[in-house]
Amino acid sequence: MENYLSVQKIQEIIPHRYPFLLVDRILEIVPGEKAVGLKNVTVNEPFFQGHFPGEPVMPGVLIAEALAQVGAVALLSRAEFKGKLALFRGIDKFRFRGLVRPGDTLRLETVLTGLKGVVGRGRGRALVEGKVVAAGELIFALAERTPQ
Repeated sequence: MENYLSVQKIQEIIPHRYPFLLVDRILEIVPGEKAVGLKNVTVNEPFFQGHFPGEPVMPGVLIAEALAQVGAVALLSRAEFKGKLALFRGIDKFRFRGLVRPGDTLRLETVLTGLKGVVGRGRGRALVEGKVVAAGELIFALAERTPQ
């Protein structure tokens, strides 16, 4: 698999779609181990209408979700997990350290740290212009996709 993944390739791996696909590109990937992605934050994001009018700030839970999506791309890129779902199971030791606003580019780095059965963990950090704006541990569970 190539190191760079377009949004079309990302959508072949994870099922998220607009407005909930929060990764525009994967810059680096080691299947089953780690991935680095980008999210270009624009003023047109639907959540900015209510968070907050006149003072747009990307919700922290969506930053955590974006990191989880990057981790899901890394995990589900392994052949044995193709076609599965990676579901959010929990967050530990997660901190928000800065604001993300329209015009920012989020660099999303997720490293998978363990998988036991269908439950796994990863470490993620989100950066804007080299500064960490959020970081912590992500917990996920693998599941079968339901046929459509």
